Amino acid sequence: MKKFNKIVEKNMEKLNLYVPVVERVHGGSHPEFYDVRKLFDKISEKIGKNETEDLEKEFLQLRKVTNNYSIPEDVCESYEAVYNMLEELDRSYGR
Repeated sequence: MKKFNKIVEKNMEKLNLYVPVVERVHGGSHPEFYDVRKLFDKISEKIGKNETEDLEKEFLQLRKVTNNYSIPEDVCESYEAVYNMLEELDRSYGR
């Protein structure tokens, strides 16, 4: 969990900025991002409440929705950054 907490510290501020913008810009052409946003919000809420021991379900769903964080070809760098940061969080969580 120590590594996970470090990655949370490193990525959450950027994710909180990027996720809503990417949803607004790309949601229409990539509707799966609406699910990414909902899952990110759940993860963020649990992290805020220090309920990090129970995030496996959300990360499992994220992997499914994002096709294991596969970045679509027609997206911006921010979209790519969101997937990369989410994947880093997921990997550090301990799967």
